[in-house]
Amino acid sequence: MSLLIPLYVHPGEDPGVWHDLIRLAGRTYGVVINPADGPGTDPDPAFTAAAEALRSAGAQLLGYVDTDYGARDPDDIADEVLRHRDWYGTQGCFLDRVAPTSAALPACKRLVQSVRRLGAAPVVLNTGVHPAPGYARVADLLVTFEGHWSTYVSAFSRPEWTARHPPERFCHLVYGVPEALVPLAVRTARERGAAVAGPVTGELPNPWSRLTPALSEPEW
Repeated sequence: MSLLIPLYVHPGEDPGVWHDLIRLAGRTYGVVINPADGPGTDPDPAFTAAAEALRSAGAQLLGYVDTDYGARDPDDIADEVLRHRDWYGTQGCFLDRVAPTSAALPACKRLVQSVRRLGAAPVVLNTGVHPAPGYARVADLLVTFEGHWSTYVSAFSRPEWTARHPPERFCHLVYGVPEALVPLAVRTARERGAAVAGPVTGELPNPWSRLTPALSEPEW
């Protein structure tokens, strides 16, 4: 089981949580770098230092880019991928708010091809729900659930097509998990065909300001 870490808090605001992440970086699938809902307009020295420390600790860094469900210009997205790479040394990208429909799939394919040509790997697509089946052949990792623990335990359903792909291609991001149930959340993701997970105890508006307690678990 691997852990995807979206950590959306500034290193200067909570240096302790970044120190813990750097110390435990070897247990992660990847860390999403997100200085300003993207790379921002200028390099942030605090994020530069944190990213360098994470890379030295063996973490795979993913630059956060919002696609706005296909509404954003692909050239603007590519530019943000490049800024993440040049400023923070990201290897891959985390494309957020990806439209999940069949109609949007061709444009998504073109977008992924363009960022791969820039050297971005892996490419993580966050549809947040199970999308049309073709998305699993486009992404290196596909986030098929992003939502609250209460929804995850009561309303999750897994389409049959997901069983045709290895679990390593799927990720579930769950927030609002009671701390005592974080190991259960990891096991549940595995049972539901996702080998990558990100269960956190935080709540909206920013549940990703905390590290998942799963990083500190001796085993999952």
